[in-house]
Amino acid sequence: MADKLRVGIIGCGGIANGKHLPSLTALKKDVELVAFCDLIEEKAVKAKAEYGAEGAKVYTAYEKLLEDKSIDVVHVLTPNRSHADISIAALGVGKHVLCEKPMAKSAADARRMVEAAKKSGKKLTVGYQHRHKPEASYLKSIIERGDLGDIYYAKAFAIRRRGTPNWGVFLNEYEQGGGPLIDIGTHSLDLTLFLINNYKPKMVVGTKYKKITDPNSANPWGPWDEKQHTVEDAAFGFIVMENGATVTLEATWALNTIEPIQEGSCALHGTRAGAQCKNNEVSINKDEFGRLVATYPDLSNKGAAFYDGIKETPSITEARRWINAIKTNTDPLVLPEQACVVSELLEAIYTSANSGKPVYF
Repeated sequence: MADKLRVGIIGCGGIANGKHLPSLTALKKDVELVAFCDLIEEKAVKAKAEYGAEGAKVYTAYEKLLEDKSIDVVHVLTPNRSHADISIAALGVGKHVLCEKPMAKSAADARRMVEAAKKSGKKLTVGYQHRHKPEASYLKSIIERGDLGDIYYAKAFAIRRRGTPNWGVFLNEYEQGGGPLIDIGTHSLDLTLFLINNYKPKMVVGTKYKKITDPNSANPWGPWDEKQHTVEDAAFGFIVMENGATVTLEATWALNTIEPIQEGSCALHGTRAGAQCKNNEVSINKDEFGRLVATYPDLSNKGAAFYDGIKETPSITEARRWINAIKTNTDPLVLPEQACVVSELLEAIYTSANSGKPVYF
């Protein structure tokens, strides 16, 4: 394998420019961005001009990009509806694939992606960058050490007081498969399942709502087109695992609450202690020497009053670990089988919400 992996980008919109392109550029010793594809050619041209290696190419059809045998890795950064088809095609011609979250619009598509990865022998991962936060790494370590004991109840949060996106296809059920549940709730559910290492659901009950319908209501991004708003603005799930553990999920773009909670937040409750990662701050609560105590670990890595420590964003950590997994032929942190379970649970919540009945696995 060459010293530098050659990467192609399919989808040059917001998530590409806000996350993947800057993160991969930070790894310029290990990667070069050699191809850019978008249905809107101007977006691909702009991305190439800002991030492309010398001689990088522009495409408007992903099939043409995949014909380039020199490309080692493809990042699929398109609307949810096309995740599966593009990822499967890329795996089929021998590319490693990072697909943005959620893995797919449907559980069936997610399962197809898992099978395609197995058949190809190439690596497939999904862009759940919250696993790569220092808070997540710390919690994973203490959980594996047994500090929390048996975790039997967990809560996943992605609660915006107001934060309805008014650009792209976020409001389009056909393109995305849903609203905040599949958009930001997916991050919190993935992180929670990863931390408790439990991927065997038994039963799901879900509800969803579209109640905040005034496009001129308070919203940091301004008004939206209500005629184009075909998804929920809030969804909630109650999940029972095979081992009896319970996981709840709350995901909203718009909710009349005084306490918004960032995506990638969760609370874990075990037999020995509890832990919380809320708005990127960690707390541990437990009984010690007959007293109830709470600790708040300092994960800033400052070390000295005059030094802010080495800083790396979760997105760069995600990209670095992904590229390293390819180079060292090791598993990525986010396994496709795990991301598939997340997609199955999201679909089950929607199915239950639509039918008014539990979904059994």
